[in-house]
Amino acid sequence: MRVAVTGGIGSGKSAVSARLEAHGALIVDADRIAREVVETGTAGLAAVVAEFGPDVLTPDGALDRTAIAEIVFADPARRAALEAIVHPLVGARSAELLAAAPEGSVVVYDVPLLAEAAGGALGRTSEFDAVVVVEAPLETRVERLVGRGLPEADSRARIAAQATDEQRRAIADHVVVNDGSLIDLDAAVDRLWELLTA
Repeated sequence: MRVAVTGGIGSGKSAVSARLEAHGALIVDADRIAREVVETGTAGLAAVVAEFGPDVLTPDGALDRTAIAEIVFADPARRAALEAIVHPLVGARSAELLAAAPEGSVVVYDVPLLAEAAGGALGRTSEFDAVVVVEAPLETRVERLVGRGLPEADSRARIAAQATDEQRRAIADHVVVNDGSLIDLDAAVDRLWELLTA
């Protein structure tokens, strides 16, 4: 079974995926893959530098994530240019990992931009047996991001740059609302696991 878990930044989708992993699911993490495909020495990083220039590199030649974020979250056209480089690489690597999963396993594709990319490079919702959307109230998400060290204005800009809750719900088979404690979230994911494996 293939399950996509998606949600906006700060929603808690990674916590949901971690709980599903504890139940025995295999996790394919698109965020982790997105970092891997632009590591030092990769063709992905070379393509990013060709598009954005050497100022997006740290002194040791790695991608300066703060610098690139400042560029792309201020300009939708530049964000689209970055996505045009990274998304196909993430999609290809994710497809490899999903295909390699043992038969009969529950494979969770943890992907932030599924609603944005539905039908696009990151894969279509029809490729999954179920799509799980993780939601949290806007102010809760902002508070979480600020708690991770992201300034409030940047937190709001990143949330605004992503799909809305309504757009995510439109592709959802299941919605997990993450607005309480971790105990509440665990209980919700336990119920979800029962539904997925029934």
